[in-house]
Amino acid sequence: MDLARSISAVLAIDPAAAAVEFGQRWTRWGELGQRAATIRAVLHAAGAGEGARIGVLLRNHVDLIPALLAIFTSARCLASLNAVSPDAKLAEDMVDAAAPMLIATASDWTRPGLRDAAARVGAGVIAVEGDRADLLAPADPSLWTRATAPGVAIEMLSSGTTGKPKRIPLPLRNLETALAGAASYEKGRDPDAPPRLRSGVQIVTAPLAHIAGITGIMNNLLAGRKVCLIERFTVEGFRDAIVRHRPKVAGAPPSALRMLLDADIPKEDFASLVAYRTGTAPLDPDLADAFYERYGIPVLQNYGATEFAGGVAGWTLEDFNAHWREKRGSVGRLNKGAEARVIDPESGAVLERGAEGLLELRAPNIGNGRDWVRTTDLATVDPDDFIWIRGRHDGAIVRGGFKVLPDDVVKAIQAHPAVREAAVTGVPDRRLGQVPVAAWIARSGVDAPDEETLRAWLKERLMPYQVPVKLKRVEELPRTPSMKVSQPALKALFEAAE
Repeated sequence: MDLARSISAVLAIDPAAAAVEFGQRWTRWGELGQRAATIRAVLHAAGAGEGARIGVLLRNHVDLIPALLAIFTSARCLASLNAVSPDAKLAEDMVDAAAPMLIATASDWTRPGLRDAAARVGAGVIAVEGDRADLLAPADPSLWTRATAPGVAIEMLSSGTTGKPKRIPLPLRNLETALAGAASYEKGRDPDAPPRLRSGVQIVTAPLAHIAGITGIMNNLLAGRKVCLIERFTVEGFRDAIVRHRPKVAGAPPSALRMLLDADIPKEDFASLVAYRTGTAPLDPDLADAFYERYGIPVLQNYGATEFAGGVAGWTLEDFNAHWREKRGSVGRLNKGAEARVIDPESGAVLERGAEGLLELRAPNIGNGRDWVRTTDLATVDPDDFIWIRGRHDGAIVRGGFKVLPDDVVKAIQAHPAVREAAVTGVPDRRLGQVPVAAWIARSGVDAPDEETLRAWLKERLMPYQVPVKLKRVEELPRTPSMKVSQPALKALFEAAE
C-alpha cells in the first residue's frame, strides 16, 4: 500500500459525497481534501518540509482529521499529543515532544500555558477550525532539537497504563502494512482493488490520541466508508448513533460493553448489528456471553498494541460461529502473516504450543518484520494459532513471595452479581513487599455489599494471598485516553486514602 496515493485516490472519487459526521453535521470528501491541502500549504510556508515532525493535539473532532490527511499525504511525521489531558500535563508533554510545528483546534489554543509551552521549544502554532488553518505564531528554528523523523509516519504516545507514556516511532512501512492487513482482514475488501465509496456508516468512538482511533479513522476512510465520529463514548450517544445509522458492525472497549449491557438498551435498537468489535483491554468471556445472550450479537475481540500499529490477532465472525465454544476466552486467531510463540520468562527457552509463557510476536508490521519482538504478556498459543492472554508478566504482584496475577482477582470480583467492573493493582507494603488492592463499580439497581461482605465472598473463591487488603467502591475507574484503567491513577486512589 502507498498510503499517500491511496488517500488521494479516495478523496478524488466524489468530492460532493458525505464523508464524516460529527455533532450530527456532515463534512464532505472534497472538504476534507481541501482542508488537508490548506494545512499542507501552511506547513510548507512555515518551513516544515518532508520528514518534519508535526505535533497534533489530538481529540475526537472533525477539524483534526484533515491534519492527519495532510501529514500522511506529504511524508511528514505525526507526533501525537493527547488534547484531553489536563492543561499542565499537556504543556509538559508538548515540551517533551519538542515538535517544530504544533496543530490544534482553535479552542485548545485558548487554554492556559499551551502557547507558552510551544514557545519554549520554538514550535510554530497552527489553529484549525472548519476551512481555516491559521499560523498563530511562527516557529523559531534556533530552539529546535529534533526537527525531522525521516521514514516515520507516527510518533505515538503510548497509553500510559503502567507508567509515564513513552513515545513510540512507527515507520511508514509498518503503518502501511498494518492498514493493508486490516483491509484484507475485512470480508469483501481487497486492499489492492480500485478505491470506491461505500454506503455504510462506521461509528468511531476510539480516541484519536490512541493508535486505535487513528487506525480506525484511516482504515474506514481508505475503504471509502462514511464515519460517524463520536467525541467521547456515552451510552446514549452510542445508542443514538446506532439507531440513526444502522451499521452492521460497531464497537468500543470492554468497559463500554459493560455499560451498554448494564443500561439494558432495548434489543430492537441494536437490531442492525451482526457483530460488536472490542479491544484495548482484556475481555471477560462471561461478559461476551451475556451480551450475546441478551442481543444475539457476537463480541469479536482483537489483540494489538501501539508499537504494532494496530492488531496482530482477532476474531472473525466465521471463527466465532465455528470455534467460540471450544476457543472461548481467546483474543482470536493470528492475522495473516503474523507468527507467535511463548518463551520461559526466566530462561528464554521456547515452549511448546499450549504452554503458558511470555509472548513473542513476529509480523510485517512489527519492528523490522524479521525479528521476534517480546511482549510483557503471559499467553498460550494453540496449534490453530488462537491466543489466550493470561495476564501481564510485569503486572504480577509479589506478596510475601506469592505471585498474584491481577486478572485472576479482577475476574473473581466481577463474578459478584453486584459488581459491574473492577480493577486491581499492587501497593507497597513494609512487611510483604507488595499487597493487592482493588477498586470496583457497582451495578445500577442492586444492593451493593460493604467491604467486609465482599471480602468474605472473595475468600471463598481466592487463595488467601490473592484477596485484596482494600476494596474501594468508586463511581468511575481512572482511565487512560483509550479507556484502559490507568495503573498510576489507580495506585494514587489508595495512596491518597492513607
